Amino acid sequence: MGSKLAEVAAADGHDVFSGYNRSSPEVGVPVKFDLSVDNGIRKAMEESRPEVIIHTAALTDVDRCEVERDLACRINARGSRLLAEAAKNAGAFLVYVSTDYVFDGSRGMYREDEATSPVNHYGYTKLLGESYADCVARTCVIYGSRPASGKVNFALWILDRLKKGEEVRIVTDQFISPTLNTNLARMLLEAGGRGLEGIYHLAGAERISRYDFACRLADLFELDRRLIVPGKMADLSWKARRPMDSSLDVGKASRLLEEKPWGIARSFEVLKEEIA
Repeated sequence: MGSKLAEVAAADGHDVFSGYNRSSPEVGVPVKFDLSVDNGIRKAMEESRPEVIIHTAALTDVDRCEVERDLACRINARGSRLLAEAAKNAGAFLVYVSTDYVFDGSRGMYREDEATSPVNHYGYTKLLGESYADCVARTCVIYGSRPASGKVNFALWILDRLKKGEEVRIVTDQFISPTLNTNLARMLLEAGGRGLEGIYHLAGAERISRYDFACRLADLFELDRRLIVPGKMADLSWKARRPMDSSLDVGKASRLLEEKPWGIARSFEVLKEEIA
């Protein structure tokens, strides 16, 4: 997400400073710091003097967060607090990218004003991080045309397996609001540029099961959907619980933003153009 955000921001004419810890960014002025080190964050903000900070960094491995809870808290919660303090000292507006996993997934299509109740430690630490930001942007299952730091996203993983003629087992009973990173980047930049305070659900405009998402993706790229094997969440050996339906209601964003949340058809069209 961070790489796409820097790419879109630079193309729009913004001066971009790209924070990183391990992988040096391809776009923007590199700013190296560690979210767990107070002095490093303050120094980075003092040197770059940003007007808007869009905070996309996190420990997102859900199962690892469940096992390494202290590390998850140090990065996702304490690190976000340190960044918020540095942003305030620099006079910068902070947009925090959060997650659908702050909800328990008992029914889906969650609005911004509904009660949160994460079922895993990742969701808990991200929820803690929300309290420090000027703008909270919750999103869901981000995908795009390029891997992030060597890790493929859900869509690219499906396409890679299907192109190799390999079967993929995808659950039919987990519902999401899949979000193309290009659309999300534009919504985040608008939220930051306009200084929109509060909580916004910035995600794809459609609720869909992971299985149906995979089938539609296969159809678009003319791949064999018979390789997509339906499964159930109960069949998977996750260390952390996952919400069954964490889809997000994006009505608020659709009303207030010029850059609207995209449906799957448009998102897939753009994805295919970017991959080509």
